Amino acid sequence: MYVRNQSVTSILRELNASSEDIEASALVSMDGLLMASMLPPEFEHDRVAAMSAAMLALGTQTSMELNRGALDQILIRGQRGHVLLTRAGPETVLVVVTRPNAQLGTTFLDVRRGAEALSAAL
Repeated sequence: MYVRNQSVTSILRELNASSEDIEASALVSMDGLLMASMLPPEFEHDRVAAMSAAMLALGTQTSMELNRGALDQILIRGQRGHVLLTRAGPETVLVVVTRPNAQLGTTFLDVRRGAEALSAAL
């Protein structure tokens, strides 16, 4: 894993600690490369990175095709929780995994702040 700035890992660690609802997070390049991770070991980190980048690319195309403007965030709601994909700069994506009963309003706020901090750190 290549991290240009060690503070990126610290930002992910702080994001995970900011809310009991946030279980894991990672920073991924638009090319699908894992830049930094606070994901549990049972996740296939490289696969998560590649799928996240692909999902953001498809979401971007869909948003533009439907005249919704530039894509900012994707929410995946599953039976065992949520996955948030949020732009964290022009070439990176913040991936956040939450609990199923997460308070999404405050989680969105925490994730937005984390994405802004990551963008500034890169």
